[in-house]
Amino acid sequence: MSTHPILPFKPRVLDSAVEDLVGRLKSTRLPDAETVETWDQGVPLSYQRELIDYWSTDYDFSRLERRLGAVENFITNIDGLDIHFIHKRSRHSQATPLLITHGWPGSVLEYLDIIDALSDPTRFGGKPDDAFHIVIPALPGFGFSGKPTSPGFGVAKIAAMWEQLMARLNYQTFLAHGGDWGSIVTQAILLQDETNCVGGHCTLPVVLPDESTLDNPSSDEIDALKSFQFYNEWDSGYSKQQATRPQTLGYALADSPSGQLAWIIEKFGFWMDCEVNDIRHPENVLHKDLLLDNVTLYWATNTATSSARLYWESFATPNLAPITRPIGLSVFPKEIMRTSERWARNRFHKLVHFENDFERGGHFAALEAPDALARELRIWRAKLSA
Repeated sequence: MSTHPILPFKPRVLDSAVEDLVGRLKSTRLPDAETVETWDQGVPLSYQRELIDYWSTDYDFSRLERRLGAVENFITNIDGLDIHFIHKRSRHSQATPLLITHGWPGSVLEYLDIIDALSDPTRFGGKPDDAFHIVIPALPGFGFSGKPTSPGFGVAKIAAMWEQLMARLNYQTFLAHGGDWGSIVTQAILLQDETNCVGGHCTLPVVLPDESTLDNPSSDEIDALKSFQFYNEWDSGYSKQQATRPQTLGYALADSPSGQLAWIIEKFGFWMDCEVNDIRHPENVLHKDLLLDNVTLYWATNTATSSARLYWESFATPNLAPITRPIGLSVFPKEIMRTSERWARNRFHKLVHFENDFERGGHFAALEAPDALARELRIWRAKLSA
């Protein structure tokens, strides 16, 4: 048994940090405006100015503590690093433990609004058998988790740490779900030689195109190829910077809340399914308060650099080995990289569930399509038990 205790934790944003943030926002020096009338060069100046003004004058800084405080928060030390996590035990005795891992530029905040639907499904049209015990840890270097002071905290290491966390919570077996880096960590858990995880579910498939199909690709595969091309040509600059020089980037983002704001909001603007009448705008999906909650968490914990180091640790060397343990995929239409079912089956040898027929939804499924994601997780769990 581990000698490291699990302690209650109260997330806090200090008044002094808020005062410093507001002061910096009010003295922001902005660049000149973009030369196009779209988001093609990044966050438009008019929207950046609007968010800065709202963040510094109208945003309620007690929101972050209040939203996180509505659930049970804990902290425990794993391999020398303090890990913050949310733990919600279902009232249903037949509930299944579910480990949920977030990604970048997301956080544990992504999943707050689906915890009840997953842990108490009878309130939301489900059955007691659909219930989950929910565990949502903050990745090392993210949010209120500790920041690694030495290299080595890549996805394989995190997978092993999460294994320890679930054992420490006395879950003999568990399921795992993730999006973005959470998808990759979930797959790393399934790739371990030994694991108590009996099945995984992801919204971001990490699958290479099957060259044998390229002479006669399906419509899903044509769509996937287009998503790969767009990401590589127009959407991956952030990842190259974070994977190669996260420290250099960090000096700008740690010093400028406006810079941190734009660095994150751009990804919500491009990765959510937020175009209406050909106009891209993140607030077509999420209120600015929810967007700023996430940015505030990064700023208040000064984790721009430590979170970016995950790219330095793991982005350039993904483990694309076949996965033989059961897995399910729910691929939303505006996910940044997509796949077909036959491509997925080349890597995932026990693909128990595949769904890509959704009306809407993008990279942040728990925020954009919470009902659909909760339903997918129930369906996937049922198929695992069949």
